[in-house]
Amino acid sequence: MKNTEPAKFMTTSESFRKLLLAHFEGDAEGFRVAAREYIQEERRKNHHVVARDLERLLASYNGLSVVRGNNGLSPLPSGSRDVPKDKERDVALIEMFEPARRLTDLVLDEATRKTLERIADENRKADLLKTYGSRPANRILFCGFPGCGKTVSAEAIAGELYLPLALVRFDAVVSSYLGETAANLRKVFDFARSRPMVVLFDEFDAIGKDRASLEEHGEIKRVVNSFLQILDGFRSDTVAIAATNHQGLLDPALWRRFDEIVFFDMPCAAAIEELLRRNLRQIGVHPAVDLHILAEGLVGLSHADVERIARDAAKEMLLTEPGPVTPMALERSSARQRKRTAVANGGEKAKPDSRRVRSRKDPTK
Repeated sequence: MKNTEPAKFMTTSESFRKLLLAHFEGDAEGFRVAAREYIQEERRKNHHVVARDLERLLASYNGLSVVRGNNGLSPLPSGSRDVPKDKERDVALIEMFEPARRLTDLVLDEATRKTLERIADENRKADLLKTYGSRPANRILFCGFPGCGKTVSAEAIAGELYLPLALVRFDAVVSSYLGETAANLRKVFDFARSRPMVVLFDEFDAIGKDRASLEEHGEIKRVVNSFLQILDGFRSDTVAIAATNHQGLLDPALWRRFDEIVFFDMPCAAAIEELLRRNLRQIGVHPAVDLHILAEGLVGLSHADVERIARDAAKEMLLTEPGPVTPMALERSSARQRKRTAVANGGEKAKPDSRRVRSRKDPTK
């Protein structure tokens, strides 16, 4: 009997070679053809999870060339997708981004990390779950303090699933015209059903407020009713994530519509130390800085606050005396951030802490 194994190897090898050639030559159609061949070969080898992930990635980006930005989210080319628009103002209701983060890039407490990993794993293996009459958790609510990782976690889930991130623009969704806000929401969900993606409703309390509140008018109540109905009927490979800093304002009926609710807390001292270490890795830290003691003094600040402290201190060193970050630079940066936090909290004082950024004895002296 003739051995066909070498031919199989050549098929995979040739498909990969075609992928590289098409990429370097900028041949979008050739790239899609080679990608489909590669996916077929993976499926023939019973690598169904890999094949499905690649199919979703190919379907989502549709062969578009995307340039990643240096930091943060990178918008996909405008006009590259038939994104829904507000009828009256002709503005896009969502923005599409290429995820730049994965879950391993985030500093989270262990319980939150495991929950996010499980959500990603369920959606990665959706076909398996559907075979046994189950479905993945794809309607998620993120709650917690501002700056504690809700938005970047949605981005990281998109990255884990090789899907684009669709950010809903509530400034465009919410309309002054009667009934238009609900119509815009339906457009957003129709688009989310059209292809796999992770769609993020950030600042979700803007449309999910408690209908029993005396402060809310009839239009908002109709919007909440519409959202409940749409979410009840939402069946798709898309992952819908709603994020809010004000979970107490949400309508009670919304809570049971979500498959999973994830709470994001302020970082503990260990998490703060890790955030500082990661954000100062490139420029380095002076031997006199004790990150453990510094982290303890910053408990009560958010992930975003800590990252800003590190970035500001690094910039100060680069602009004044290039070298590893010193205790004084970190102290000044911490003081500025505490002042900003106090102002953001309505003039309330940040968490009392009279300790300066203490340092250990400089071993170089």
